[in-house]
Amino acid sequence: MKSQRTNDDAQMKDGKREYAFTRRDFDRVRTLIREHAGIHLNDTKQDMVYSRIARRIRSTRMETFQEYLDALENNTDEWEQFVNSLTTNLTSFFREGYHFPILADFLRSKRGERIRIWCAAASTGEEPYSIAMTAIQAFDNASPPVEIIATDIDTHALAVAEKGIYPLERIKRLTPDKLTFFHKGVGANAGKVRITKEVRKLVTFRKLNLLEKNWDVQGPLDVIFCRNVLIYFDRPIQRQLVERFSPLLSSDGLLFIGHSETLAQDKDLFKLRGKTVYENSRRSQSLARSRHAA
Repeated sequence: MKSQRTNDDAQMKDGKREYAFTRRDFDRVRTLIREHAGIHLNDTKQDMVYSRIARRIRSTRMETFQEYLDALENNTDEWEQFVNSLTTNLTSFFREGYHFPILADFLRSKRGERIRIWCAAASTGEEPYSIAMTAIQAFDNASPPVEIIATDIDTHALAVAEKGIYPLERIKRLTPDKLTFFHKGVGANAGKVRITKEVRKLVTFRKLNLLEKNWDVQGPLDVIFCRNVLIYFDRPIQRQLVERFSPLLSSDGLLFIGHSETLAQDKDLFKLRGKTVYENSRRSQSLARSRHAA
């Protein structure tokens, strides 16, 4: 076993790399990020882990992965940087666009009510702002009765989201009606756009780790967006999160997940309503009881 570990370590080293990076280092990073943020890194992420943690080693002026990881375990400030460096913030405005007409129809069905929405992986803000734009258009009102709570574990991403400023290229594929929600920058801000105040005021950003025992989000919620997040967790953590989502949602609330995700193993909690859109199973059970009583 000892000789096998030595071979693994040797295979992970690369003469072109600034720092030696062993299999043991990778496994240690993988364990730490899973314990702290629930994120599961498979073997294909070794190069990504090296490049991102190497930046932190360079920034902290340390010399090895071992030195950095030893220090990390005793430095609460660096934990935030560590998590930020390993989270992936792939997002765009109106990503997986088929969800937004479903959301708009749902919002219109709730006219006369105050609607609360949680975007559980806000990243740099494109998703919660897309939700806000959808709400404004659904109600044809710049101040719809909608509250959007947007959370993420990555503080760097949240800082970008709160500013609501993006490169102009991010909105080039949007339809003209959506472009009205952006102001183009001039002078030093040429080539950039900013989300309008009407959209920004609907969204509140907060830091939240989904593995935390207590979430700074309270129900009842009408909608939860947790798209392309579950895929980063193993099955036990996925189940744990879904179990926590269910009681937060109102009986007729909706849960939106990513295109490559499914709740097929969680039918006791959620029933498929549309393409990766789910409703509480307790609503389905309640409707069934009502029909039976009738």
